Amino acid sequence: MASRKTTYPNRDGGDKYSVLLPTYNERENLPLIVWLLVKYFGESGYNYEIIVIDDGSPDGTLEVAEQLQKIYGEDKILLRPRAKKLGLGTAYIHGMKHATGNFIIIMDADLSHHPKFIPEFIEKQKEGDYDLVSGTRYRGNGGVYGWDLRRKLISRGANFLTQVLLRPGASDLTGSFRLYKKKVLESLVERCVSKGYVFQMEMIVRARQLNYTIGEVPISFVDRVYGESKLGGNEIVSFVKGLLTLFATT
Repeated sequence: MASRKTTYPNRDGGDKYSVLLPTYNERENLPLIVWLLVKYFGESGYNYEIIVIDDGSPDGTLEVAEQLQKIYGEDKILLRPRAKKLGLGTAYIHGMKHATGNFIIIMDADLSHHPKFIPEFIEKQKEGDYDLVSGTRYRGNGGVYGWDLRRKLISRGANFLTQVLLRPGASDLTGSFRLYKKKVLESLVERCVSKGYVFQMEMIVRARQLNYTIGEVPISFVDRVYGESKLGGNEIVSFVKGLLTLFATT
């Protein structure tokens, strides 16, 4: 509790970062990911808000989010729930409608993306005035931890196929830890037609088409601590179909 009262540096650059956290059955993970976001934003001094978009989780995720809002304040934790699962793309659109920041950060709420990398994303963006900065598991000291061989092979295979077919100009297309200029994300989401895991890939492909600049920051991806992975056979089939559709239409 005392850490929330610590005086942190204030970077008065006028920029504000809106973190979009789509959730579904993340009641165990949400308190820790929010605490880490508050910690690293506080220590780095950047202005921020966290927007939780819960899609009708039956496990009580929204109730946990309401408690977190009481702890950290309504100015930092915004709750924008929906009645049921409606997809990742629409979750981002819904969140952006309520975002007051000029930059948007998207990440998973299951602790696979560590907030400690966010200051690096921000510094990278400022370094080259990039339109978007993507976390990469496949360059520098980036990597994946906690996956079995099957998951690693699927991820590497998907990334390899994508690189060969689409030549996107980025090393990690299937990742979902990114920082966007808000206007850029709005433009990309309007053009994207994919759902599920293909959505993130299409975002990068469309960015290349529109000549948006892309920076990359190596990240460590850690498999979820609590809850079940949402990757299954149906998602893999959908990914392949989506990849072939993008290859045929871009």
